[in-house]
Amino acid sequence: MPHDNSIDTTSLATELTTTLEANGIDAMFQKLENSLRHSCRWHSLFDAHLLRARATLGLPLVGPLADADKETKKKLDEQTIAACREVGWKFFDEGQIASGWMYLRAAVETHEVIDKLSQIASRLLEQEESVADEEEYQPLQEIIQLALWENLDPALGIRVMLAAQGTCNAVTAYEQSVAGLPPTQQEPVAKIMINHLHEEVFDNLARDLIERELVDVNRIDEIKNRQGTLVDLLEAADGLSNEESIHVDASHLQAVLRFARICTDSADVQRAHALACYACRLPKEFQYAGDTPFSDFGVASRLFYSAQLDKEADQAIAFFRQEAEQANEYEAPTAWDVLAVLAARINRPDDALSAILARPAETGPSHNSPLAATLPPLVELSHKAGGGEKLRAACIERDDLITYAASLARDSAP
Repeated sequence: MPHDNSIDTTSLATELTTTLEANGIDAMFQKLENSLRHSCRWHSLFDAHLLRARATLGLPLVGPLADADKETKKKLDEQTIAACREVGWKFFDEGQIASGWMYLRAAVETHEVIDKLSQIASRLLEQEESVADEEEYQPLQEIIQLALWENLDPALGIRVMLAAQGTCNAVTAYEQSVAGLPPTQQEPVAKIMINHLHEEVFDNLARDLIERELVDVNRIDEIKNRQGTLVDLLEAADGLSNEESIHVDASHLQAVLRFARICTDSADVQRAHALACYACRLPKEFQYAGDTPFSDFGVASRLFYSAQLDKEADQAIAFFRQEAEQANEYEAPTAWDVLAVLAARINRPDDALSAILARPAETGPSHNSPLAATLPPLVELSHKAGGGEKLRAACIERDDLITYAASLARDSAP
């Protein structure tokens, strides 16, 4: 952690004067740097580095460098970056993340910073006292700030936040910082949230079932060992469909099921499906309505994920088509987007194309949907569906000659 060993200023000043007189400016600055390094005065060490670099290059020790030639400026830049790296990493090693980032942001590749932050976070989180100890907790806060709020690595930020601040704060942070990111950045964060909440609900439910002697420990261990899901655990307890038990904050469950829609990895979809099945058995007062087409949130979520696992595909397509057809003018664009995305994911390109073409324009300001951004290119989708003529007819109606020409070219290509 940060520390600042004292320096006998008078004694060091005398030594610097003696060194300068005996061995010159460079040796004097080296002695100063060594002393500052030993006492961990990193800001001062950086300043000393720059003074030494300027002196070595024959530049003014202070002030602008308007008269320096390009080669000299290049050498100064190189030495400045080297100083930034040394000082920045030293601050990181002491847990002073914000101070270190001030030097490293322009001196190292982002992936180097992310790797180091991940190492520091893992080390701190392995120490249970880190979350309770204010000095240890501060670096975790600063890691969250850089990783999540400055978008260095949102997945790392959420992982640390879940461990240090809990699910509620992580859900809020996701909605405020992650939900608007492109799908490729959002999906790894959603994966962490899915796995975390699935594990939380699984453990809470398992503990409840053991206490009530509804399922024995051996059965639960067997489900865990084969990496089973909440669905397996519920089946072991005969579904728990006629009781009022609840093992998770329902708002957290709804939020994570919403985040999970961006995910396409089969393991993520399977856990999201398990969470949706759990949501379907919640007491009525905890089954909160969602936005269209997820008004019946538990059922809609289950169908959305089960179709992607080759289950209930026809029912899911019919359900979301009906939701889209019945949606009002404000909700219809999103409802058709959901149907299109689902159809594309389960390899029904004709249904996906039909949904896209049926989608009305937004009423009011348009908002790009991260979910809709996961759709394949329209021209490729229509080609795969054999729907080029359908797409081109729509293009003529919509005065879209660019897409018309692209579709024509795609369908005529070998």
